[in-house]
Amino acid sequence: MTLILASTSSTRIALLRNAGLTFEALSPGVDERALEAPLLSAGATPTEIALALARAKALAIAAPGRLVLGGDQVLDLDGQRFVKPADRAAAAAQIAALAGRTHRLRTAVVLAEDSEIVWEHVSTASLTMRPLTEAAIEHYLDEAGETALWSVGAYLLEGVGIQLFSVIEGDYFSILGLPLLPLLAELRRRGVLPS
Repeated sequence: MTLILASTSSTRIALLRNAGLTFEALSPGVDERALEAPLLSAGATPTEIALALARAKALAIAAPGRLVLGGDQVLDLDGQRFVKPADRAAAAAQIAALAGRTHRLRTAVVLAEDSEIVWEHVSTASLTMRPLTEAAIEHYLDEAGETALWSVGAYLLEGVGIQLFSVIEGDYFSILGLPLLPLLAELRRRGVLPS
């Protein structure tokens, strides 16, 4: 069975490659904002939204003979949901809102086989950003450049974004966007990887 990653995220691709997996990465072409709008209206939790988006991505390219991996993250700060910032000003506003506070990342991963979800997992991490001045935020954005627009929260922990934090609790791989250890365990259970 062919393993497909329903994402073109360079971080997710690197995580799977570094773990020794053979797979193909395809864009699922899912309009995330349109998909989550009715969920938000219905009062869905961050976990429910992350799972719904991960499922939709996997099912968008599911087909016979394919094992499709879909994933998504939702950042929430006391009930306020964040998405990838559109520009530097939006990134600065997000970081200012997160500074000095603890937010949570819900990272969902699912597997679809023959157009049916066969496994799912959600990890939650808590991240506390240190207090930041406006000058510190601007300096960070100068250093991060375009990468500040690549993820919810406007940071990548694997880069200069780590400098924004004072405390991180949770699985590192989940924070990067893929709960790798539970996923690898499931792939071994399914015989995709040797036990």
